[in-house]
Amino acid sequence: MKRREFITLLGGATVAWPLAARAQQAGLPTVGFLGTTSPSIMSQWTAAFVGRLRELGWIEGRTIKIEDRWAEGRGERYAEIAAEFVRLKVDVIVTTGPAAPQAKKATSVIPIVLALSGDPVGAGLVASLARPGGNITGLSMQWPDAAGKRLELLREVVPSFRRLAIMVNVGFPDAVLEASEAKAVARSLGLEVATLEIRRAEDIVPAFESLEDRADALYVTADALLNANRIRINTLALGARLPTMHAFRESVEAGGLMSYGPNLASMFRRAAEYVDKILRGAKPGDLPVEQPTKFDLVINLTTAKALGLTVPPSLLARADEVIE
Repeated sequence: MKRREFITLLGGATVAWPLAARAQQAGLPTVGFLGTTSPSIMSQWTAAFVGRLRELGWIEGRTIKIEDRWAEGRGERYAEIAAEFVRLKVDVIVTTGPAAPQAKKATSVIPIVLALSGDPVGAGLVASLARPGGNITGLSMQWPDAAGKRLELLREVVPSFRRLAIMVNVGFPDAVLEASEAKAVARSLGLEVATLEIRRAEDIVPAFESLEDRADALYVTADALLNANRIRINTLALGARLPTMHAFRESVEAGGLMSYGPNLASMFRRAAEYVDKILRGAKPGDLPVEQPTKFDLVINLTTAKALGLTVPPSLLARADEVIE
């Protein structure tokens, strides 16, 4: 996707500037935006990112240039895009956890800001959250830490379930860590666990077929590949009468039952602040990796009704958003 299409997609967060202004972009600081999924899936997040840059004085086409590339959920594209950004000599690369290892392999010099990541320490991306060192910093969602809470919330809606399926992209280290934590918590609760290992989109349908009624609920780990295929996953889960727990609100909008995770738009706004600091001279290795302080619970009542589930009023009262 071309830069102007990216800016147009943001729906008012910024505008495509006249030709004369765009012609002045030579020499402007350049941000390489490596989108792991698609512009439509990440539109709210990118709008928050560019909007915050504007508030900080970084206006696309006037004071900054944004080169965006989209992997469309295909992991093999991460290394290609990262290498392209190195050839373009961008000043900062902004991406999310799934593409971070490939971005790190591509450059140890260009600063990399993680708008979203799972456990960057466990994934070997940074030395520590307080002192990341190297050329990577940004935000960590600490997905594994939330696995227990997600299962706890799921049991409030489906108290009788005894068998849990966990869907995980085994090619993404953060997702593997989250799945391991979810599996450990599930077994401590006396649940039977079936792991659905995904490596590409074509694995999703066979994974559901392999269950053969061996699960009462589905836990979907946080991952770009699974997020890009969230409609397919939720459609198959509904057909199999499986309540689902997700990390992303967007997955609940797409028919999932519940999600519990940080507000991603606010994290992309914070990522813009990291970019601002780096462009003004800060070293990424000196900027601590931040973690979210608030997690949102989103419930889809339409899906609950379709599954014949009754969401307890006490849980609805605690929800940050209810989709009807």
